[in-house]
Amino acid sequence: QVQLVESGGGLAQPGGSLRLSCTASGSIFSFYAMGWYRQTPGTQRELVATITSSLSTIYSDSVKGRFTISRDNAKNTVVLQMNSLKPEDTAVYYCNADLRLASGFRSDYWGQGTQVTVSS
Repeated sequence: QVQLVESGGGLAQPGGSLRLSCTASGSIFSFYAMGWYRQTPGTQRELVATITSSLSTIYSDSVKGRFTISRDNAKNTVVLQMNSLKPEDTAVYYCNADLRLASGFRSDYWGQGTQVTVSS
């Protein structure tokens, strides 16, 4: 059974930094893509950043230049380094893993979510 375990959320000052980490356990395959999404009350979950197994990345415009996503394929771990944090970055952040197999099987897995609060 695949489980995504997240860590690193918490409180940061504006302009500060946080590092989110997510490790996927229970899979014998590397994931095609891993990434982070975030959601605030009353809003849809939105993409923050994703990274593929070949290390191609996509960032939302709102975080580009401030956040950096990376991964360790062997460990099925994805890290989001968040710098220059702004109050509008406050949200629950969810780790996502996208599994794709040659058989056509596809599945998305989600972490429980970790709160990030940016406030003075």
